[in-house]
Amino acid sequence: MHQPIDIEALCHERGLRITEQRRVIAKVLSESTDHPDVEKLHERATAIDPGISIATVYRTVRLFEEAGILDRHDFGDGRARYEAAPEAHHDHMIDVETGTVVEFVDPELEALQRQIAERLGFRLVDHRMELFGVKLEREDGENRK
Repeated sequence: MHQPIDIEALCHERGLRITEQRRVIAKVLSESTDHPDVEKLHERATAIDPGISIATVYRTVRLFEEAGILDRHDFGDGRARYEAAPEAHHDHMIDVETGTVVEFVDPELEALQRQIAERLGFRLVDHRMELFGVKLEREDGENRK
């Protein structure tokens, strides 16, 4: 489901000054197909520019988050994880054993959430759904209950 988002272009649109180190971090984020934490971003960024400190990565993700360029997630593993703020809404299924995050969209689920909000007297303006589970079938072919 990953649609690449040009984070550097979003920085320019929002008037953020783009240093060379921010450009590298933006590139790493734009190319990420997972939901990396700061340590993973730092590892990927220093593969391009070894001079980027972990503090620079922390400051940059905070800046991008405050500008609405990044979404921060807590998938229950104790680490803040990041993705480019998506243009289209999606939800997340998190494998609690591997940490793998699967993005999905389900129109029936979206409609049900709106119905529940209306039943409770609300107009839904935003939401986040994060489901946590384990794979039903393991790689060795054995099923789980």
